[in-house]
Amino acid sequence: MLSSVEPDLARRLWHLTEPYHAVTYFAPEAVRAWLDAGVPGFWRGYFAGRAAPLGRVPAEVVAAALYGFHPSAMVGRAIPDVWERISPEAASQVRLAGAVAALDEALGPVTDDEAELSSLVRVVAEGAEVGGRVLFAAHAALPWPAGWRPSLWHGITLLREHRGDGHVAALVAADVDGCESHVLAAATGRSPRESTQPHRGWSDDDWSAAEARLKGRGLLGEDGAATDLGRSTREQLELVTDRAASRPWAALAAGDLTRAEKLAARVVTPLALGGMIPEPNPIGIRPSTLGLSRGST
Repeated sequence: MLSSVEPDLARRLWHLTEPYHAVTYFAPEAVRAWLDAGVPGFWRGYFAGRAAPLGRVPAEVVAAALYGFHPSAMVGRAIPDVWERISPEAASQVRLAGAVAALDEALGPVTDDEAELSSLVRVVAEGAEVGGRVLFAAHAALPWPAGWRPSLWHGITLLREHRGDGHVAALVAADVDGCESHVLAAATGRSPRESTQPHRGWSDDDWSAAEARLKGRGLLGEDGAATDLGRSTREQLELVTDRAASRPWAALAAGDLTRAEKLAARVVTPLALGGMIPEPNPIGIRPSTLGLSRGST
């Protein structure tokens, strides 16, 4: 095993694997699963799915874990109301079933590549430490699902929540709050305002106030564009996030890491090129920049 993995490799592996997880947000089969379970409205299903492993915690706890959402305008509208419609345990099952149904529709029968990647990802996810990573720890406590495709989706979900916990820690340490994080991302060209603000619940007044705070710290200019300090701050946030996400991948030998990257590229190509993941999107991934083609190997 390696003692460490380069941060840029951790970032590439996240970009490559995230579309496999993200079907849970964008695929019609995933949305339909919530409706069939008696949970109407996209955001009820979203918050029920991501928060379910935490149990019946109040909205404040969910807002703390997810960080970038407006605590009352978004999280508070779904939590705890959704637990009157479905239990957290059932919500986790609905989310998994919807994601797998979407992957079945998009990818067809499970491939040898998915099976092999599932085994590698499980090694990585099961070896990741839970310390300081509440959302990852909650997901890691869920039973590991049977079957290669459910297992792979679960493993990739674990690692993306592990990364997300690290990103939240980086933002908190840099004194960048939830709304400010989106303003800074938009100002540096990572996620356009129009694809982020409406999906995170921040009002125009919230956005303007966050801009004013960032201007006061020299991160934005008077025109709202990122300054050199703003861009370097954003780059540092990404670097810290990548570093914090790199340790679990060190569970694999160098050859297995290379193999995992190649397998991920092959597995995700139909999802990335099939238009299932819109661009731009609030997640900040851009399938068109992954360098994939139908012949990706």
